[in-house]
Amino acid sequence: MVLPDSYTSALLLAILSMICWGSWANTKKLTGDWRFELFYFDYAIGVALVTTIAALTFGTYGFDGLLFTDDLLVAPKRAMLFALAAGVVFNLANMLLVAAIAIAGMAVAFPVGIGLAFVIGVIVSYIMNPQGNAGFLFGGAALVSGAIVVCSLAYQELARARSLQEISEGRAKSTRVRSGAKGILISIIAGLLMGFFYPIVELSKASGLGPYSVAFFFGLGVLGSTFVFNVYFMNLPVEGEPIGLKGYFTAPKVYHVWAVLGGIVWAIGAVANFVAASAPPEVQVGPAISYALGQGATMISAIWGLVVWKEFAGAGSKATYLLGIMFLLFVVGLTLVSLAPVFTGN
Repeated sequence: MVLPDSYTSALLLAILSMICWGSWANTKKLTGDWRFELFYFDYAIGVALVTTIAALTFGTYGFDGLLFTDDLLVAPKRAMLFALAAGVVFNLANMLLVAAIAIAGMAVAFPVGIGLAFVIGVIVSYIMNPQGNAGFLFGGAALVSGAIVVCSLAYQELARARSLQEISEGRAKSTRVRSGAKGILISIIAGLLMGFFYPIVELSKASGLGPYSVAFFFGLGVLGSTFVFNVYFMNLPVEGEPIGLKGYFTAPKVYHVWAVLGGIVWAIGAVANFVAASAPPEVQVGPAISYALGQGATMISAIWGLVVWKEFAGAGSKATYLLGIMFLLFVVGLTLVSLAPVFTGN
């Protein structure tokens, strides 16, 4: 299989992961009000497609470690089950994240949900495989935790501003001012689940699977569990009325293209991240650092949401001030994490 042969190449893969993970959600925004449950069928197909192609190409050629075909023959079944489980856990978390995007937007769902996953993932991954300066890693995680709180406060300001505007214009169903708690709560639940999928990935690799094989079984877990979870979400939705499959087949063809592309973009980031964390020890950025850099996607997605999609338009000066603080905390926190492999002293 093909693995990075230098720290720079491993770091570039982690950065690619960050860009992909921070940008895929634009494809959901491009499908307008198409229900996320229907969007997700095609998204899961895109994920499985990329992980399979990566395993059959980069995972099958090269001279670094066992090939994908070798893994299928000799890897323990528990390693494959861990990879499948990681895909299932991630999928439930990501479906809730997409629901949060539909309710609250990218600029809220990602900082709160993925920010929380970042904190959990860095801590658990470091405990499992301690690499890098612990003070820098945990200090960065603490700052990101602060950014999550500040982002939640900013979104509450936005929800209040919009609610007051609807009331003043006579468009509100009641005179109660909304707090935006639902979108934040779903983002938090998504983040709690998301934080544990990466440590399960590491368990799979520690049990004997290479990164491309992990990606392959991970993709199968995503695709298979989508049909199970969607039975629940379509009948007991987190937002809106229950729906059937009719909306999937009658949707514009371009919506299906965007959804598959969303899965493709996310999966490219996932494969890049798994491979970066599996580089030879002398050039490895480490699972905790690789995962942390991947979660720099939070900043990219927030920028997409604020600048391109104008999700905080009309929120007021207080929300703008809070968003500035959020960005500062995230940037400093991620910088500390990225410096962790350089300052390795205790």
